[in-house]
Amino acid sequence: MARQEINRSGEMEVFARVVEEGGFTAAAKAMGMTPSAVSKLVARLEARLGSRLVNRSTRKLRLTAEGLTFHERALRVLADLDEAERSVAACAVPRGRLRINSNVPFGLHHLLPLIPRFTALHPEVQVDVTLTDQVIDLLDERAEVAIRVGPLRPSQLVAKKLGDSRTVLVASPDYLARRGTPRRPDDLTGHDLITFNFSRQCDEWPFLIDGERAYYPAHGRAMVGDGECATHLALAGQGITKLGIFHIVDHIRAGRLVPVLDDFNSGELETISAVYVGHAGPLPARVRAFIDFLAAEVDVDWPMARAVA
Repeated sequence: MARQEINRSGEMEVFARVVEEGGFTAAAKAMGMTPSAVSKLVARLEARLGSRLVNRSTRKLRLTAEGLTFHERALRVLADLDEAERSVAACAVPRGRLRINSNVPFGLHHLLPLIPRFTALHPEVQVDVTLTDQVIDLLDERAEVAIRVGPLRPSQLVAKKLGDSRTVLVASPDYLARRGTPRRPDDLTGHDLITFNFSRQCDEWPFLIDGERAYYPAHGRAMVGDGECATHLALAGQGITKLGIFHIVDHIRAGRLVPVLDDFNSGELETISAVYVGHAGPLPARVRAFIDFLAAEVDVDWPMARAVA
């Protein structure tokens, strides 16, 4: 037979109040209960423990030896419960170590510059940042928030969209001076392209020609595993590459990289998201504060006009 559910901490609290107030009637008044309800609860507690805890009289309540022992332990348990609740309630203030994972380009150009502002707002949070272009398992790596760029795989993670970054073809002025500037997508055949070697990368680049989307093969002389490598090779004059503007907005503004074939840009976007484990209950305050901070501070929705302004 299933064991009847017992509110043991509730019993302890009532018993401790009886001792504190010196009787059932006073305890009942203090706790908003009836004297009979208090008396019955203590009687059930004694029956369950198999020991008399109090000697009742019309004039005074006296604890038995067992009652003294139980009262002492009950006070200790109730104090521990109060401390546990205060500790959890204190977590409403963002504090503790916040483990963040991000891909390298977003981390370098957008996340790290924001960290001092976040820690100034939340001085009791210690940030632990890892930058990698590998898609990690948050639970395995004990990360609380990860930044993902591009389409998200199906998972149990919660995603908060931070924005969309338009993609653009770019090359260095030096490369274009040596090899010429392509005027139409067909001209890419005679150029060196910098492409990506990871499996989810498409080996074709989309263009919009006369209102129709067309795809051109993107087979380069250089292949890389992340946007930072592609950026550095493009800056060094290796060839033409396609990147989200959020990678390279400063290089475009400074003239170190030049947009190519933008009249044929298909409008392809890279979605940037913060993902976190959020289905198992309320988020720690530090995680919620960081997600809200990113949503307010991250700005990657740049049209080309703003990127070159």
